[in-house]
Amino acid sequence: MSLYFEHFAPAIIAAIAISALCSLLSVIVIAKRLAFIGQGVSHAALGGVGVAAIVGLAPQQHFLVVAPFCILTAIAIAWLSDRERFSADAVIGAALVGTMALGALLISIAARHGARRVPGWEELMFGSVLSVGPAEATLSWIVFVAILGALIVVRRPLLFWTFDEQGAEAFGSPTTGMRMITLIMLGLAIVIAMRLVGVVLATGLLVLPGAAALKLTTRLGASIVLSLVLGQLGLALGLWASFSLDLPPGACIALALLALFALSPFGARLTGAA
Repeated sequence: MSLYFEHFAPAIIAAIAISALCSLLSVIVIAKRLAFIGQGVSHAALGGVGVAAIVGLAPQQHFLVVAPFCILTAIAIAWLSDRERFSADAVIGAALVGTMALGALLISIAARHGARRVPGWEELMFGSVLSVGPAEATLSWIVFVAILGALIVVRRPLLFWTFDEQGAEAFGSPTTGMRMITLIMLGLAIVIAMRLVGVVLATGLLVLPGAAALKLTTRLGASIVLSLVLGQLGLALGLWASFSLDLPPGACIALALLALFALSPFGARLTGAA
């Protein structure tokens, strides 16, 4: 049993940090309707993986390329969607298609030229948390602590922008800065979440805990705490199902979070929040 735990301990430790990180941001993502941007940025990570593969980086080093690639994509989406000539949906769709196509081409070229290890499509799309090592677990916690610190520092203007953007602008709050900071944190969270559930399901971690929490309460502090609790509960249920039934952990975690989201209206009726 001790050997079993020792083997999977880094994966579990990393998963706890990733779930907490995404749950913290989830309330903001839902309140600001950033789910579709999250979808675009998560798929943009595939382009970053392609760039990392073509320059010959090992999978453990992909973060060095994928993180800035996702952050720049998020900033580009925000900048272009602010222009009158482009709608946000069109920009996000173009970014999603373009970066995925670029990633597919670069990964194919890298594999053809004998790259050291090109991630498989199943691993990219649905994650491989059980192969996470101590270094990646440490990185997950470093990113979590960094984003938690940033949220604490900018909490007042960030929450003002999140729940009353027009009021924040009227009072001279740095709304553009808050938007950029949010998108940078979103990009980092997606890069880390990719390892847990892959490109396809990463957005679920950033959407479902906050959506369920906001269904259960309208109080800001309570919704953030509930989002954290639901994120960890979904993680625990998903990993339990994965270990018990020998199923892919990423899909199990995503479905567990989806089940909690589906049950949230019933919980809201029981607590009188509906």
